[in-house]
Amino acid sequence: MNSSASAILESRIGQIHEKGASPFKLECDKNSAAGSVSQRACVFCGSRVVLYPIADALHLIHGPIGCAAYTWDIRGSLSSGEELHRKSFSTDLRELDVVYGGEKKLERSLDQLIDQYSPKAAFVYATCIIGAIGDDVDAVCGKMTAIKGIPVIPVHSEGFKGTKKDGYKAACTALEKLVGTGDISGIPPAGINILGEFNLAGEAWIIRDYYERMGVKVVSILTGDGRVEDVSKAHGAALNVVQCSGSLTPLAQEMEKKYGIPFLRVSYFGIEDCAAALYDVADWFVGNAGRIGLDSGHAEMIRQRARNLVADETARTWPKIRQYADRLKGKKAGLYVGGAFKTFSLLKILRSLGVSVELAGSQTGNEDDYKRLEEMGDEGMVIVDDSNPLELSHFIKEKDIDLFIGGVKERPIAYKIGVGFCDHNHERKIALAGFEGVVNFAREISASALSPVWRFMPRRSAGGNK
Repeated sequence: MNSSASAILESRIGQIHEKGASPFKLECDKNSAAGSVSQRACVFCGSRVVLYPIADALHLIHGPIGCAAYTWDIRGSLSSGEELHRKSFSTDLRELDVVYGGEKKLERSLDQLIDQYSPKAAFVYATCIIGAIGDDVDAVCGKMTAIKGIPVIPVHSEGFKGTKKDGYKAACTALEKLVGTGDISGIPPAGINILGEFNLAGEAWIIRDYYERMGVKVVSILTGDGRVEDVSKAHGAALNVVQCSGSLTPLAQEMEKKYGIPFLRVSYFGIEDCAAALYDVADWFVGNAGRIGLDSGHAEMIRQRARNLVADETARTWPKIRQYADRLKGKKAGLYVGGAFKTFSLLKILRSLGVSVELAGSQTGNEDDYKRLEEMGDEGMVIVDDSNPLELSHFIKEKDIDLFIGGVKERPIAYKIGVGFCDHNHERKIALAGFEGVVNFAREISASALSPVWRFMPRRSAGGNK
């Protein structure tokens, strides 16, 4: 690894590791280095990622209008009905509000918006300036709950309090106020909640269909295509299945503690991990049938249906992706995503397509995540935690990468250097989860990495497009 001073800050050295160059050691779970221009987002961003997909709730940002830039149009979270989440509301605090306080303005805004839109609940997001001036958001929300007769829930997402990961925790705290308030009569024993699935490009519908074909009831999806009533009944499920481990694990842990609901960590990206997710859920019901009051015959039926489903979907999927694997063989990829858990699945998918992963990292991974990633990766793979544009650009060029996979903030990095790019974050419009998502992913990275346009980039023009 050539860690030139111009590319890597001295304070960042400990958050970068190259497999094989030294024994594994990677610093993480720390604040971004000063001057690093981290790719991380703020606490408010993390909270809205989790909560905004609840489509019949009002989402009110208490702060300056600029914070309202995080609206529905930069996400791919879809709804099957209500679309109140696609409207972004702000109290639009100005200088005088900052001086004299914004509580009255918040109260007036909630009064007007709840009357106009009749939401099932309201989330009030406290931003940086609210933490600075000390508005009592809890008191205002409590007052409006009593007046309007719906849950008005404060979300303490002041941006300066931490990073996107802290926003996830703030969102989980808000969700805890809804979970446990609904009627759970009529929920069958074979019921699950899917946590950390945000229905990007309709992926929650794909996953729900798999479980319904297995004979499993999806009680609530937290929070893709979410509804307040479904969230309130989530404590009636027998099992929580956590997809995005970084965002909703705190809620899963709290529900296990409060309601005795265990949870499994899964991924629906790639044939291997998607199949494992369905098998794990089926096996859990077989192993716990007696404890949860599920008929053993029904449990065995769930397992057999899971096997049939995986066999059918795999038989349909492999022939479609094989053509892309032939074209992509020998290409090199880099990954930089929000949570490290996703990198495990992406590494497996790319390897099955003949693509080597030369760079992998995340914004919010922990030591265990990176240790596992190091064990899975090939010699020479660079692992980064909380990277920045200069570092990512440096390693893309050093490792001669053909394809970069990240989010909206990483797209310009890839295109400026002249490599293919795949959006695997919250802004994408193409489903990449499930068995059909594997085909979409292979098609997209093939089209991008193999585009003839890259041969005209200065970095490639001398040797041609590889």
